[in-house]
Amino acid sequence: MTAPRPNPLLSDRDVDFQLYEVLDAAELCKLPAFAEHSRDTFTLMLDSTRRFAREVLYPTYRPMDAEPPVFKDGRVHVHPLMRELYPRMVDLGLLTATRPPEVGGQQLPLTLHAMASTYLMAANLSAYAYVGLTLGAAHLLEVFGTSELKDAFMAPMYRGEWTGTMALTEPQAGSSLADVRTRATPAPDGTWRIQGSKIFISGGDQDFTDNVIHLTLARMEGAEGGTKGISLFAVPSRRPEGGKLVDNDVRVAGVIHKIGWKGIPSLALNYGEEGDCRGWLVGQPGKGLACMFQMMNEARIMVGMNGVATASVAYHEAVAYARERPQGRPAGVRDASRPQSPIIEHADVRRMLLRQKAIVEGGLSLLLAASYQADLASHGADEDTRRRAGLLVDLLTPVAKTFPAERGFEANALAVQVHGGYGYSSEYAPEAWLRDQKLNSIHEGTTGIQGLDLLGRKVVAGGGAALQAFAEEVGATVKRARAAGVEAAWCDALEGALGEVAEVVGELGARGMAGEVELMLRHSADFLDLFSVLAVAWRWLAQAAAAKEGLARGGGSADFYEGKLAAAQYWTAVELPRVPLLAKLCRTAEDSYARMRPEWF
Repeated sequence: MTAPRPNPLLSDRDVDFQLYEVLDAAELCKLPAFAEHSRDTFTLMLDSTRRFAREVLYPTYRPMDAEPPVFKDGRVHVHPLMRELYPRMVDLGLLTATRPPEVGGQQLPLTLHAMASTYLMAANLSAYAYVGLTLGAAHLLEVFGTSELKDAFMAPMYRGEWTGTMALTEPQAGSSLADVRTRATPAPDGTWRIQGSKIFISGGDQDFTDNVIHLTLARMEGAEGGTKGISLFAVPSRRPEGGKLVDNDVRVAGVIHKIGWKGIPSLALNYGEEGDCRGWLVGQPGKGLACMFQMMNEARIMVGMNGVATASVAYHEAVAYARERPQGRPAGVRDASRPQSPIIEHADVRRMLLRQKAIVEGGLSLLLAASYQADLASHGADEDTRRRAGLLVDLLTPVAKTFPAERGFEANALAVQVHGGYGYSSEYAPEAWLRDQKLNSIHEGTTGIQGLDLLGRKVVAGGGAALQAFAEEVGATVKRARAAGVEAAWCDALEGALGEVAEVVGELGARGMAGEVELMLRHSADFLDLFSVLAVAWRWLAQAAAAKEGLARGGGSADFYEGKLAAAQYWTAVELPRVPLLAKLCRTAEDSYARMRPEWF
């Protein structure tokens, strides 16, 4: 196995460009919630996270991928490196960075937190996942838990003493949460006895902290069927009792053997085999799924960032390899005595690298735009601003989760291809990142589920209010781009694609209102693809505008800005023309797969 080359993970120049030239993230500090911060405090967090990611975390990725967790003597034993890594990640402050001071936080914007976390994801996504899951679980208790639950479970997680999980999926139900069977029975002491099984629980057991808190969906005895009968419970692996931790009858039933994300275990858990698994109700009875959606939506943004990070680290590896790998000579040169050219000189290699760049930097821009709107949704200056931003977050979340996963997998495959035969070998890292990337299109709601959510709920909710807000954002970007001198044809193409999407949504929404729901949703996966192409084109036009503004100012790197313009041109010329075809599939409800019978396969 080769030693890992130094890898920037992400481009610091691009990060600064996206934060301050495209978005102007420092403007968030004008909001009362973030008034204690400035671009200087943003830089301090980013610098410390970058340094840790590159110097400490990245070198641990290959060892943890090679030696996944093992189940022995009733416990899951993870890689020994996690004993050192987890406290150091906690010390970076990311567990509580976005939380208010009353729970020990710094109340930094989610936009900054997402960007800083992406460096850690790119360095070692499995190691960071323990932090992300724990933050989500603790935040659920912060919002919905009683003061007693916050003291008992939330505080130790925020301090980094315990970790947390989300426990939704069951073997017989998969993504169908209406079919959850885990039961909760009231006990005289005010707790609930939990009994049932969960599967695919990431980080469900480990040996570097004393406890794991499982935020678990279960059905109270006598509760109605479907999702309305589901409640949320905090179920510790070890419960506090008499000043110490004792076994809480949560058992690891098995470890899932995965192709990627090998540093964090994915487990099957059994609750209450001995009838003594105790859970504490979180929120109101029957409102468990509504509570859990907070963590699920946060996790979907995190998965999107994982997708960007995993594609980014592979992209930078491919660029470095292409610069140093000599092979062949320019077209038309037959003199074998001439030195070979680096493969980056070959047009097809540049094609592959440019496509990776367009996916990685377009995806990053989309995730940061969604995070920025999430900050406004929680902390905007007035109710109208918060409401509008909330609509945009809801609309963009399925796209921000899916695009970096699906197109990120393509970008990772291109990184393997750039490496040629070496990319296919486990001595080089691109094959491992390709394995990792595939999970991002599956967990926290598969691509199919995200498509149904986007078309069946988000674009038609409130009479299309979210889509209208999105159209306004696109219009503002087009106005900025035209003023900056971006190619008029690019602006026209984006406006045309937006109009096409609006027409399709109107037609499909009318079908749904008429009761033709199957016809409306038949091509929901294609609609998600269509909307993703449009959303990323919007973000590339924003980057093109900022690049033109940067070139006009002078004094910066012209090469950087020209690279941005080339990528924006690529996305507009190669991807945006796919919108009419995808729109036609949605509009005509093309029925090849719908009429395909199971027995025909």
